Amino acid sequence: MNDQRPIVGITMGDPAGIGPEIVCMALSRPEIYDVARPLVIGDAQVLESARLLTRSPLVVSVVNSPGAGTFKCGCMDVLNESALDPKSFNWGRPTAATGRAMIQYITRAVDMALNDEIAAIATCPITKTAMKLAGSAYHGHTELIAERTNTPRYAMMLAGNRLRVVLVTIHMALKDVPQKLTIEGILSTIETTAEALKERFGIHRPKIAVAGLNPHSGEEGMFGDEEVRIITPAVQQAREKGMDASGPYPPDTLFHHALTGIYDAVVCMYHDQGLIPFKMVHFEDGVNTTLGLPIIRTSVDHGTAYDIAGKGVADPGSLIEAIRMAAHQAVNLMARKANPA
Repeated sequence: MNDQRPIVGITMGDPAGIGPEIVCMALSRPEIYDVARPLVIGDAQVLESARLLTRSPLVVSVVNSPGAGTFKCGCMDVLNESALDPKSFNWGRPTAATGRAMIQYITRAVDMALNDEIAAIATCPITKTAMKLAGSAYHGHTELIAERTNTPRYAMMLAGNRLRVVLVTIHMALKDVPQKLTIEGILSTIETTAEALKERFGIHRPKIAVAGLNPHSGEEGMFGDEEVRIITPAVQQAREKGMDASGPYPPDTLFHHALTGIYDAVVCMYHDQGLIPFKMVHFEDGVNTTLGLPIIRTSVDHGTAYDIAGKGVADPGSLIEAIRMAAHQAVNLMARKANPA
């Protein structure tokens, strides 16, 4: 049978976090299998422990390759990439071993995606703490995946069914943001966003709004001149290249208008400018997706939640949406490749 559902690799995340639990919860939902063939890249023993504590009816089935999966609800297909003894670590307490394991899940998934063995990746949460314990210098998924895929230009999008935001700068002190903003950087983010919306979200001519940095977008230089010097020229250049970009708009009103659906995405200047309004709307079902990569990668929009790990009370909503979005992007990308026009 020619199964058109894309294979979505789901990395288990930090074994000491809530990743194993939300995987078991999410893959207990039959609707996941309507849109995807989920393949877990993780640790079968840890997943079995998580299955028991979440009272999931799933059967954990170890497979040797993506093609060996059954991909039927009730059976969790697992590519076993570590052999952690659940008794050797505690929920909520990352170790060097759990850190090394979670990095292995990511690198294996990325390599399979690059080799077209899987169509997309949905990642469960990790932390810089666990990466540091494992001896890694990366801050998180994005930097690791970008380097492994040799991607110099990428952007972080937070997406839901009502709002999408993309960040020009991500994790840095607020005082450093103005110095980091450049015409080239903003233009690059707009271009990356427009390309992803067309290729992976199936939006023929995406409308992109660009937020200002200062109150009232600087009020013509009264409250800062970044809009005049940097942001407006970037928007103008994007328009000259044929993109439907507009702004900069005052941030205090922009998101209200964006929620009405008149824009397909909002490009934001810094982390909290985009994430505060986004999480007000999509706290439980938001998805993080990395734009600009040669592979599709979505992720949960939350952390490892060590404080509740092992209690069986985590919410799988964000992972469910991440799997759905990964499958949706994969289908759109395949259609785009089949019909480039």
